[in-house]
Amino acid sequence: MPQIFKVGPYWIYFWSNENKPLEPVHVHIAEGKPVADATKVWVTQSGKCLVCNNKSNIPSKQLKLLVRILEANAEEIIKKWEEFFGEASYFC
Repeated sequence: MPQIFKVGPYWIYFWSNENKPLEPVHVHIAEGKPVADATKVWVTQSGKCLVCNNKSNIPSKQLKLLVRILEANAEEIIKKWEEFFGEASYFC
């Protein structure tokens, strides 16, 4: 499970087994440590981010801030995804 970066207590990461066929580029967010039912955010080809679910129950204000941080780092996230998985597709 590659950790992309940390924002305060929140881990931003990929699962190393993202299914076959590989899901579109996305990250998981969890407070403290990675968990199976973490918040999931799609990263679009244009660098925007869309919350798929908020299973971690991150407070709305905090989640909006995290999404803005993800968007500011979308290029790095996509690059790390491609390096780790060897390919990338996008939700939109």
